[in-house]
Amino acid sequence: MHLYIGLVHYPVYNKNSDIIASAVTTLDLHDISRVARTYDAKKFFVVTPLEDQQELVGRVKKHWVEGHGARYNEHRKSAIELVSVTPSVEAAKTVISESEGEDPLVIATDASKTEGRAISYEKARELLQKSGRAVFIIFGTAWGLDRDTISRADYSLDPVYGKTDYNHLSVRAAAAIIMDRLVGRENEVVG
Repeated sequence: MHLYIGLVHYPVYNKNSDIIASAVTTLDLHDISRVARTYDAKKFFVVTPLEDQQELVGRVKKHWVEGHGARYNEHRKSAIELVSVTPSVEAAKTVISESEGEDPLVIATDASKTEGRAISYEKARELLQKSGRAVFIIFGTAWGLDRDTISRADYSLDPVYGKTDYNHLSVRAAAAIIMDRLVGRENEVVG
């Protein structure tokens, strides 16, 4: 399977439903790169058009891949090596297309159900196992991916539902849950 993950910082919504560019957090870089490494993603794209945020990602990556961090923790190094910065989802798709020789299948994540284009975890897992295509799973920061980005995806994954109506997981937690549901070792699921 040729799996790619994207963390989109623009275009996303703020709590007032305005389209914004959110700030990159180093916690997201560390935790989602470890998720990417655990579930064998080929790259973890951090999507932001903001140059200062791109530079921040570059500094963090350099520290853990080339600097003191690389010598200090080789496990973190192998995860952070997967990080790649692009200014847009389209730019990330182009990188994937050039690497794979075909356009990736794009699956957007959303905390609300997108009618008509929604795909269940079971169907998405089956699609990933059988399609043979590269798959690019995109996560939104702030209050989620804008509707236009979701509408350009091939599918929108069903939300993560817990035991209550509370639906405000951090993107790090959602990414870990979603990746485990899609590509985890299903024979070892407990519960």
